[in-house]
Parts: sequence; C-alpha cells; structure tokens
Amino acid sequence: MTTTNPSSGDTGDTGETGKKGDPGGARPLRADAQRNRERILAAAEAVFAEKGPSASTEEVAARAGVAIGTVFKHFPTKQALLQAIMKGLLGRLDGEMAELAADEAPGEALFTFVTRMVEQAARKRTVVGLLAETGVDLQVASSVRMLRDGIGTLLARSQEAGTVRDDVRLDEVIALLTGICQGALHAGWDDDLRQRTLAIVFAGLRAPEARR
Repeated sequence: MTTTNPSSGDTGDTGETGKKGDPGGARPLRADAQRNRERILAAAEAVFAEKGPSASTEEVAARAGVAIGTVFKHFPTKQALLQAIMKGLLGRLDGEMAELAADEAPGEALFTFVTRMVEQAARKRTVVGLLAETGVDLQVASSVRMLRDGIGTLLARSQEAGTVRDDVRLDEVIALLTGICQGALHAGWDDDLRQRTLAIVFAGLRAPEARR
C-alpha cells in the first residue's frame, strides 16, 4: 500500500494550490483538476466497496483513468482519500436533510432520513473499517453529531405534522440513530434485518394517532 507522495511528472492538475504569500492560501481547483478529483473519489468508493482494506491507491488511479501522481496531488495519503470520501458522504446526507425538510410531506421526513442513513452505514462499512485500520478517528457517533441541526429540524417538522410523539427529544433520536448505525455498520445487517429493526424503532417514535 502506497502512503507517500512520490515524485511524478504528471502536470495535469497544476494550479490547485495558491502561491506563497497569497492571502487566501489555496486557490479553487481548475475545472480539469476538479473533474479529476471527482473521478478519483467515485473510483475510490467503488474500489474500496469491492476490495476493502486490500485495495491500493494504484487500483483507484487505474479505475479513475488517471496517473498515480494525479491521485497523490489531490490526496497525499490513503487516509486523506478516505477522509474525503466520508466528508462527501456527510455532505450528501446534509443535502438530503435539507430536501426532506422542504418536502410537502414533512411527517415522514425523519423516518425517511433515518432509513437512508442506516442504509449508508451498512453500505460504507468497508470504507469506515479501513479508516479505523489506518488510524483515522472518524466514529459514527461524531458523524451523527455533525448532522444534529438538520436532524433537529426534521424531528420538529414531524412532530408538528403529528406523526412523531411530542415527548420525543432530539438527543434520544440521535442516540437511537447512532446505535442503529453502529449495528448496521459492524454487524453487516442485511436488508431484511434493517427493515425489521427500523419498523420496531419507528413504531416507538410514532404518535398514537399516526399508528396503523
């Protein structure tokens, strides 16, 4: 596994960082460099999902169709690449919460988000496991806390719509979500077990008048 930045003659991504003395430090990526970065991240997610900890940055470069030097220009180490994958995942979850909060049926928004996040935890277990192996401290609990405000909005809207009990508190929802994600992540829950577990949790969260 390569974890250091080798010397490379690849010049396809020049202009990614600012010059010395620039007040803002790093400059925005050029369009071609940004495209390469996105291709690398997409390829890395696929490679790590398929091969887990045995996957190398060379395999990622081959899948992305770029030189290994290009990978290292964006992500100097494998840890940096994995952290970027998880940051992107959290960003997508945050965007999903914003969309759900603006949905016409807010009563189901919280349930929909919890379902999606647990599914993500199960699917990304190889990446999170590799992060742990390489010493990167990124726990599910801390990831959930990063999304606290969005979860709070979904909870409030669901309670206003009368689908979630009024006495349910945000810290309780986060505790439940953290526990379920940990279970899906470390025990490798299949679809059937996830669905049955979520059905029990959701039954406890629903307001009596919203239950069938």
